[in-house]
Amino acid sequence: MEGLEQWKDQLEQLKSQLEPWKNQLEKCLHEAIEYLNQIPPVQLYAAIAVLLISTLLLLSIRLFKRAKSNTVILTGLSGSGKTVLFYQLRDGSVHQGTITSMEPNESTIVLNSDSNKKRKSKPVHIVDVPGHSRLRPKLDEFLPRAAGIVFVVDSLEFLPNCHLASEYLYDILTKASVVKKKIPVLICCNKNDKVTAHTKEFIRKQMEKEMYDPDDKLRASRSAISAADILNDFTLGVPEEPFTFSQCRNKVTVAESSGLTGEIGQVEQFIWECVKP
Repeated sequence: MEGLEQWKDQLEQLKSQLEPWKNQLEKCLHEAIEYLNQIPPVQLYAAIAVLLISTLLLLSIRLFKRAKSNTVILTGLSGSGKTVLFYQLRDGSVHQGTITSMEPNESTIVLNSDSNKKRKSKPVHIVDVPGHSRLRPKLDEFLPRAAGIVFVVDSLEFLPNCHLASEYLYDILTKASVVKKKIPVLICCNKNDKVTAHTKEFIRKQMEKEMYDPDDKLRASRSAISAADILNDFTLGVPEEPFTFSQCRNKVTVAESSGLTGEIGQVEQFIWECVKP
């Protein structure tokens, strides 16, 4: 009984100690209600609307970040080795003697090279778009959801194809869908395992020279797009200055690879940077 009486005494003491806090809380609540009553209804509704809009905006931003695209496009001229590179990225297999793709190849993969084993992996949707001039419009179907573009160049047979490759790359770099989203582009100099392959520095400089277009001749000569598309596209470079890829609104980098030997580490690094969480 004595223990019960002690508990009652302690509870009474605690109650008396909390009583000032209770009174203070009631006073603050009463003052808050009086303050809100003094605010004109229009201002009160406006404040609530601002709070709701801000909350929705923050939620939308978070959802947008979570919905970051994981699609990376492989494109370039026919014969540059896009499909071989596609299979290397997909499962590390070597497909020699592949025929020209007439339809896009698609696969969702997880980068599994040695350089990526310590990094947080994320599924990547790889699309190999046909390089034939008549099939290039298929590229526009995938650009809206692209996180990155790998433009594959045959570094072994580069010089005979320099103009066509530069024209195609010019087309990509001036597309509104690429420029506005600032989609990063990797110029992948493939087949560098061959002794006579050109270096990535040589290919970069030659393509920059080819794409220097002060009279808009290269832009006007593109036959793969319509006149309406040209009007909606952007131009490259700075007026009266030699063109360099550093002048592009989106990031353009150059790397080397070999689809046949599996030397694709630089390509995988680029892809990971495009889709990393």
